[in-house]
Amino acid sequence: MSENTGAIRLLYIDDDRGLSRLVEKELSRKGYVVTCASDGDEGLSLLKQFEYDVCALDHYMPTRDGMDVLPEIMALNAPPPVVYVTGAQEGRLAVAALRAGAADYVIKDVSEDFTSLLRSALEDAVVRRRLQRDNDRAQEEIRLARDRAEAMLREVNHRVGNSLQLVSSFMSLQMRHVSDQGAKDALRESQARIEAVAHVHRRLYTSGDMSRVAMDEYLRGLMDELSKSIGPDDGSPRLILEASPLSVSTDQAVSLGVIVTELVTNAVKYAYAPGQGGEIRIQMKPSDDGRAILTVEDDGPGLGLGKPKGTGLGGKIISAMASGLRSGVEYDGAHKGVRAQLVFDL
Repeated sequence: MSENTGAIRLLYIDDDRGLSRLVEKELSRKGYVVTCASDGDEGLSLLKQFEYDVCALDHYMPTRDGMDVLPEIMALNAPPPVVYVTGAQEGRLAVAALRAGAADYVIKDVSEDFTSLLRSALEDAVVRRRLQRDNDRAQEEIRLARDRAEAMLREVNHRVGNSLQLVSSFMSLQMRHVSDQGAKDALRESQARIEAVAHVHRRLYTSGDMSRVAMDEYLRGLMDELSKSIGPDDGSPRLILEASPLSVSTDQAVSLGVIVTELVTNAVKYAYAPGQGGEIRIQMKPSDDGRAILTVEDDGPGLGLGKPKGTGLGGKIISAMASGLRSGVEYDGAHKGVRAQLVFDL
């Protein structure tokens, strides 16, 4: 509308030609570019053709009043802020206009105060709109940056999961070429530990939340992996999972997954004789004090002298992982078999 791109572009909609000329004269002196429309239809036509920084809309006009026109202005694509102009005794109309989307209102009279108050309301509306647009733009930039970061993190988790899966496959190949049973068992246990970590990254890759892991879902997947390693024979121990819907951090999930893997592996090795069958029960539930309890138990011969069997590397790994959770694994000596419990902060 004007080559003066720094000026505020105002559309003033009012059938009072005398007041319109006054507004145009006074605000033009202040650097405004003022366009006048004699009624709502002309104003709507101009708003559809040109861009304005702000609009002033009078209430009383022929054919249609301002309250009829205001909703149509607000329905336009990216409408300018609207300052509603009412009479001195029409507070009810001003409130209705604000509820309908007007940015502000001004009491109409013929004194010099009117143009001064109108200018103040117009400039305030323009500033608020610019601040809102700046805020919306900043929020959109933050959203895009967050989405990019989450996409990158998801890709990292995908690649880490694939790399760990590749290492696990290498171990499977190695086991086929190893004749010593002790070496095979050591490789199989290491493979289970790697799978526990890899399973976290696979779950994060497909999750909408990059920072939290649903432990009930994670443990179900981990039990499936461990069941495959135990074997499908009728004489193999059965893994029974009971897990409440609990969400933990990524680091906690890794530590808990490794601990469960170690405890279950230990129970498979020592709780039951080959072909005996039996149950290994894994339970995770919230405690009354806002923490969580992990329990792994079996019905085997128990602890014997009070220490769980296989307290070498596996025991050190359990202690290290529990320490990362600021906790420790405790064994219930009163239980018939072995019952290991870990209480940790969520």
